[in-house]
Amino acid sequence: MGKVLGHIAYHVLTRYRKRTLSNLALAKSLHLSENQLKHIAVRSFQNLAITCLEYGKFTRMKNTKKALICENPDEAKAIIDSGKGIIFFCGHQANWEVLFLEGTQRMPGVAIGRPIKNNDLYNWVVRMREQYGGTIIRPKETIKQGFRALKKGKFLGIVGDQGMPESDYAFPFFGRRAWTSVAPALLAYKAKCPIMVATVKRTKGTYRIHYSHPIWPNLEAPLEEEIQRLMTESLTLLEDKIRATPDQWLWQHNRWKQETPLNIYYRYRWDSILIILPDDPAPYLSHLQTFREIYPKAFITILSPSQMALQDAEILTYKEKKDLFLHDYRFKLIFNFSGEKSLKKHFLKLSAFEVLDEDGLRQSAAEHLTGNETLSLLLKKALCRPNTIWEKHAN
Repeated sequence: MGKVLGHIAYHVLTRYRKRTLSNLALAKSLHLSENQLKHIAVRSFQNLAITCLEYGKFTRMKNTKKALICENPDEAKAIIDSGKGIIFFCGHQANWEVLFLEGTQRMPGVAIGRPIKNNDLYNWVVRMREQYGGTIIRPKETIKQGFRALKKGKFLGIVGDQGMPESDYAFPFFGRRAWTSVAPALLAYKAKCPIMVATVKRTKGTYRIHYSHPIWPNLEAPLEEEIQRLMTESLTLLEDKIRATPDQWLWQHNRWKQETPLNIYYRYRWDSILIILPDDPAPYLSHLQTFREIYPKAFITILSPSQMALQDAEILTYKEKKDLFLHDYRFKLIFNFSGEKSLKKHFLKLSAFEVLDEDGLRQSAAEHLTGNETLSLLLKKALCRPNTIWEKHAN
């Protein structure tokens, strides 16, 4: 049933399909062909549908020993039995809920759980997660309650593959910069306990869980150095496991999120951007730096008739009109200054959520326009909230 529903969802849920295809294209170290990219995307939707259906299944299941199998529990159990805590660092693989369900049947533990808007649904999910004696804590309690649990000799489960653009730490996840919370490394250092990467694979109706060897903090090294090392080792191990079964990972979420919500309207807050310049790019060159001002971290690509430079931007060149029709799934936001109107339909069929030309920018900024805007100011008024990087009463 999950496979059928997942296949339907891939075709019906356009927004999530585009995000999934774009994210798979952004994972450049996977080196996927278009057929492979689409195949993994469909399978990922099927995996997600199966996971959703299994919430009810695990609520009713009385005995999980045949379905949930930990391949190597002994090393983790020995650490817990010695009175030390463990940070289980995991990701959105297969059905990620089984890691906590299986673990709390053998060890005392807590895990971070992000609330959802529907309180009744969230409370039902929490009851399912806590049915074997574990405790779910909210993200804002991670440091305080997580540290307390570790000092009591419990394990702390942290799902560490979510985009955190407000963090100061980034890891080249599948070859692409991904901002990540350093809470696992910080807690490991402060609580003097190891990180163990917990991964899971769905195989013919069973879940096989595997723990990495413990990654212990070196308490004689500076905290900043250890945070870098602990996070890098943990994320490398997680990435390797995801690479082995990429169709069982949650490609639908914004792993490569680059911008915080501070300046840019949600509608235009995307990680991968394409700027298409016309045959005569000269009038636009002085405004290119504005894109980097608005999107200081985003992955920006410029498609131009000639080579040029923009800080941390990829430059592609074209010779003919047909070269403008890139078959590239990375780009979620397109700025089309070429005058070629048919590009909008082309990129919207791929992974683009918005294709904007100058008329589109004016429509977006209409309530703030005075008629005297340069392209740079027009971009700011269209894409950014007033009184952030432009003043509401300017001009």
